[in-house]
Amino acid sequence: MRKTYFRFSLILLVCIASVSALAAGAVRYKWRDAAGNLHYTDSLPDNANVIGYDVVSGQGILVKRVAPDMTPEQKAVAKVAAASERSAQADADRQEREDQQLLAANPTEADLLNTQKQQIEMIELQITSLQTVLQSLERNLTDLLGRAAELERANSAVPAKLSSQIAAVRGKIDQQHGLLDRQQAGKEKTSQGFQAELDRYRGLREKYKQH
Repeated sequence: MRKTYFRFSLILLVCIASVSALAAGAVRYKWRDAAGNLHYTDSLPDNANVIGYDVVSGQGILVKRVAPDMTPEQKAVAKVAAASERSAQADADRQEREDQQLLAANPTEADLLNTQKQQIEMIELQITSLQTVLQSLERNLTDLLGRAAELERANSAVPAKLSSQIAAVRGKIDQQHGLLDRQQAGKEKTSQGFQAELDRYRGLREKYKQH
């Protein structure tokens, strides 16, 4: 709040100085030409917006600085730089929020280790559930294939309905294998990230301890 008040006061003083200088008719312009030569004049050159200039008082005090207009190329570069800066700031803010959440959710290192253990147990529970469903589907497929084999041995045609059931169960088995593979890969990835999370937690604890 104090910093904001100081900045406001400074801007107000500059504005007062500018108005006072204008009222006294003592305003001059300071600018450099294409060759780099410095000029002090009572009026601006035609290309003032291109080269930029300073407004100074009769005592040579800077009243206002007017930057030169940017070229389209410079504007494009500035736009990219501004977007990059916003993105970096957003990443920094997100990381700060995540760090604070990590500390708030885990008052001690033991709490974090227990949280990690619970995460793995939850994934393992999901894996076990998928394996149970998969085993049931495989038993169902074995039964359906057995019935089809009996019909073939008796030189009887396999009904379209039975063939359709076999195809459907095989599809479900393939889908279940895919889910199981993703869960197992997720478990491995989660486990690998635990050490990095623990190191980060320890670093944050040390950082705030010093403060």
